[in-house]
Amino acid sequence: MSLSGGGPIEELAVPSGTTVEEHDLVTDGDVLVGSQSTVEFGLRGRNVALGERVRVENDIEAEGDCRLDTWCSVDGNVLVGEDAYLGERVTVTGRLMVSGDLDIGDDVTIEEGFEANGWIVIRNPVPTLVFYFIVLSQLLRLGETDAADELATALADGDDVRDPLLIPRSAEISDDAWRVSTPATVGDDCRLHGNLRAESIRVGERDEVFGSLRAREGIEVGAETTIHGDVTTRGGTVTIGAGARIRGDVSAGDLVIHDGAEIDGTLRARGEMKLVQQTGSDDDADSADAGDEDDDDSAAPAETDAGEATEADSDDEEAPSESGDEEPGDEELADEEPADEEPADEKSADEEPADEKSAVKESNTDAEAT
Repeated sequence: MSLSGGGPIEELAVPSGTTVEEHDLVTDGDVLVGSQSTVEFGLRGRNVALGERVRVENDIEAEGDCRLDTWCSVDGNVLVGEDAYLGERVTVTGRLMVSGDLDIGDDVTIEEGFEANGWIVIRNPVPTLVFYFIVLSQLLRLGETDAADELATALADGDDVRDPLLIPRSAEISDDAWRVSTPATVGDDCRLHGNLRAESIRVGERDEVFGSLRAREGIEVGAETTIHGDVTTRGGTVTIGAGARIRGDVSAGDLVIHDGAEIDGTLRARGEMKLVQQTGSDDDADSADAGDEDDDDSAAPAETDAGEATEADSDDEEAPSESGDEEPGDEELADEEPADEEPADEKSADEEPADEKSAVKESNTDAEAT
């Protein structure tokens, strides 16, 4: 894996937690710098590896190993916690101090001298990654998979895997500007100084950038991030997260602003401009889920009460059926009573003409008597 040419470093990647302290760029992970780059900051990290013709204008501090490829120059001191590898024609204007072994090439210049607690070998060192690749390939070819696993574990130092700080080829990193020709990604909880120039830019959450952002394509600013400058893109989309603050102007092709974002300057969009608001559907869903859980909890005793009630009703229904078996007979008598009464009513209706005849006869007898 070479750091020169069209190598694996295809973007500027700043891991989470990276900060700029005075004149040093500080990170917890490794630092990998592509060839022909210029870094005006000092570098502090776990392992530091520089490609060909890289110029660092301040001190380098590596907790682990440090590798400086051919034609590198360091304007300051180099402090290494473990082993150091210096290629041909490397120049160090300060002092080199190595806690482990020192593998050094030809025509190396160290102006203030060097000190190493381990072995000092003056030769052209084999590139570290190439050496590891050769050893691993030989172990796998011999079938020594356990030894290969042990070597891989030893290379990882047994620590957690941390995202490295990646600086692509021909980059310019300074307190004034970070200029790269590739996409740039900044993690969370970072504090950076300088204007950021890249093909596209993505800034994470809770960052603070003391400078402006400019890209040919899209720019994304995460939530609760503060940008002390302008945010400009030619034709891409600028997305500003919730709670972010832009202390400058925003110019984009399309603009997307989330609810709670603050922009101190002016807004310019040649295309669409959208405002994204949080509707609270997530909160409603959470409350609905909580209500469902409460209903489930209350449903259990309700079901038991309902079960007890149904059992009591069934007992009540069984009790009359056992004690009063004659109820169906009573119902039949009740049904027959209207049938018996109806003929009586008809007879009374038939007797009414007889009463009328007797009344007529009495009237006739009264008339004869007169």
